[in-house]
Amino acid sequence: MSRIEQDNDNVVYVNGSEETQEHNKRVQREISRRKKIVFFAVLIVAAVAGIVIYVMLHKEYKGYKVVKSAETNYENTASYVQFAGNLLKYTPDGVSYINANGDTVWSAGINMLMPMAVTSGDYAVIADMSGNSVCVFNTSGQVSSLTMPYAICDVDVASQGAFAVMLESDKTNYVNLYDKNGNVVYEMQTTLDKSGYPLDMTISDDGRKLFTSYINIAGNSVQDNLAAYNFGDVGQNSNADRMVGGYMFENEVVPKVEFIDNDTVAAFGTNTISIYDMKEKPSFKTDIKFENEIRSVFYNKDYIGVIQDNQEETSEHMYKVQVYDLKGNKKFDDYIDFPYSNVYAADKEIIISGGNNCLIYRKDGSVKFDGTLSGNINSIVPSGNHLEYIVVYDTVTETIKLKSGAGSASE
Repeated sequence: MSRIEQDNDNVVYVNGSEETQEHNKRVQREISRRKKIVFFAVLIVAAVAGIVIYVMLHKEYKGYKVVKSAETNYENTASYVQFAGNLLKYTPDGVSYINANGDTVWSAGINMLMPMAVTSGDYAVIADMSGNSVCVFNTSGQVSSLTMPYAICDVDVASQGAFAVMLESDKTNYVNLYDKNGNVVYEMQTTLDKSGYPLDMTISDDGRKLFTSYINIAGNSVQDNLAAYNFGDVGQNSNADRMVGGYMFENEVVPKVEFIDNDTVAAFGTNTISIYDMKEKPSFKTDIKFENEIRSVFYNKDYIGVIQDNQEETSEHMYKVQVYDLKGNKKFDDYIDFPYSNVYAADKEIIISGGNNCLIYRKDGSVKFDGTLSGNINSIVPSGNHLEYIVVYDTVTETIKLKSGAGSASE
């Protein structure tokens, strides 16, 4: 029987019987035991889930099934480029935007001898190389078109639609910056005697910064000059020509420069990749050097990759793939055993194809798929749906989905 004691401060204390206290102890022990069981059960479930996720993220798929197929007539003159997560097909006569299901969203006519397309975000620019025509498109269709006063030798586009065009005449080169509607933002002029012959240029995502590569040949000496321009306030306060920095290479050719993201530039030389920070003005970050010449490059906002002829005497592989982060640290390397013709760097994977061969790496280096498809692959890009890809063959476009079992099948 319990009793109640009350002291002079009017505080009440309740004391239970020994039986009640022992019962409460048993209840507490049972609660503690159940908590431990639940805790360890949660740990086991989390561990199993972690293992399942790890296996799924590193699983190699052996086959695929065809989700959708549409017969098309992709003439030999057609080219393809990834655009806004889908596909842009272009020929000298026209351009088409193809969605994840392989359907043509829109088509537009063009008249070019040597069209070249560049894309960024929701915008694409197609220019007639060595010609004068430039057309701007977004995911809804054509935005603008204009005619250049001189022959086009390069073009690039920003993710908001601004684009830069490099032009050449007999003794003078021009780099003109336009907004998406074709209005001139800035024009600058260089001479062959002073700057050399233009090799490449790249524009930042925000359309405010430009990076160029020019080559100068004097006798037996080869010199490559990189120049950085800023069309914002910083560039306006620096020089009349908006130039905010530059670098020179002796006996090294830099045929390609690229803004990897809005503030990072990569200069791809024959044996060296140089990486620069450029929030406003350029500053050297690191070099990645190679003993042998670079055959192909690929990149996205997180990594840079190269493919080289395999020179290892003890290896019978055809090509070597190497991938680096933007600090110059190697992430992985591997080998390719088929003649490749296309390399596509997506956000989370790298797709290499040639003939009917297809190899897909995740960006950590694990192989996602290594096999053959049903025909000659003109282009393959992710569709945006899980494990699905749009594949363009010579006479058909298919949406395929990777599967665990070997072989292919149609739904």
